[in-house]
Amino acid sequence: MQAPLFIGSNIYRGSSYGRMHPLSIPRVPTVIDLSRALGWLPQAQYRTSPRAKAAGLTGFHTPAYVAALMAAEADQSVDEATRERHGLGTLSNPVFAEMFRRPATAAGGSLLAAELLVSGGVVYNPGGGTHHGMADRAAGFCYLNDPVLAIQRLLALGCGPVAYVDIDAHHCDGVASAFEGAEDVRMISVHEGARWPFTGGLEDDGGGAALNLPVPRGFNDSEFALVLDKVILPAVAAFRPGAIVLQCGADAVTEDPLSRLALSNNAHWQTVQRLRDLAPRLLVLGGGGYNPWSVGRLWTGVWGVLNGHEIPDRLPAEAEALLHGLTWSRGAGRNPPEHWFTTLRDAPRDGPIGSDLRADVQHLAGRLLAKV
Repeated sequence: MQAPLFIGSNIYRGSSYGRMHPLSIPRVPTVIDLSRALGWLPQAQYRTSPRAKAAGLTGFHTPAYVAALMAAEADQSVDEATRERHGLGTLSNPVFAEMFRRPATAAGGSLLAAELLVSGGVVYNPGGGTHHGMADRAAGFCYLNDPVLAIQRLLALGCGPVAYVDIDAHHCDGVASAFEGAEDVRMISVHEGARWPFTGGLEDDGGGAALNLPVPRGFNDSEFALVLDKVILPAVAAFRPGAIVLQCGADAVTEDPLSRLALSNNAHWQTVQRLRDLAPRLLVLGGGGYNPWSVGRLWTGVWGVLNGHEIPDRLPAEAEALLHGLTWSRGAGRNPPEHWFTTLRDAPRDGPIGSDLRADVQHLAGRLLAKV
């Protein structure tokens, strides 16, 4: 079996949405550098992400929106009409130097991943996972929607049906919009309830295509294990997918500033490990994650799990030096704990399972049973 492939690009080095934006932090470069420091990323497993051309984006995005995004990068400004129509030049989706090239590279990586997966295997594109992008506008830090483009390409290549699993703290509204009522895509989203974008309610079945589970503040590892066993894995297995796309957003862990969930990175790694054997093709994407240490450690661990590497109890000196070189002015970043520098694995964050969550899980399990 071919070894997993990692898709990356130097465009993520030094590219930032702006000094005050949550995506001012390095993420993909940290994962690449940590993986190399651990000896986990030989050149034979690395692929450089191409930049998607405009024509390759219009399978989902409108030509007018793609043209507006390209023009905004070229001009480094937008007028009020463009801001209103396309959501560009806002606090969430600001004008910055690589505002077309960077997301187009992420999209190009996910499109390349679909091509690489035709004969089976595993591909990791941590720069992807931009699940809020809409056909005609940017939203939620997402200018393009690479999960949608990848799923469309997988289906066109005869690799369907596709199970899309999203464990980001925020609901995948852009993906849900794209595949409303689809029979060849099953979406499973576990996200924080009562949080932006305020979509993905328990009763929202996406026209029959989706299972949505909004979870409460403080959602812990024990609760996630229940959801994984009773909802995610059965829903994927029953669909018998030709491919799985996992959006592995790192913002559901305790240390992230943009959610109030309480997972450890063990939850994400367990998801990756247990989904891998449920389909002949697996594409793992990044997504949210706004603490440079937690996202870097989590996504590096994802790559380790995909390759069957043992997660070390103590990082080698080169990896520790990389983590010591990160800075973050928010919250715990002003006084980071020692384990952010020395380990990848968080301590488990187990806890009680709430009765409301248990009831919601049973409700979805019953709905799933009715689909079979």
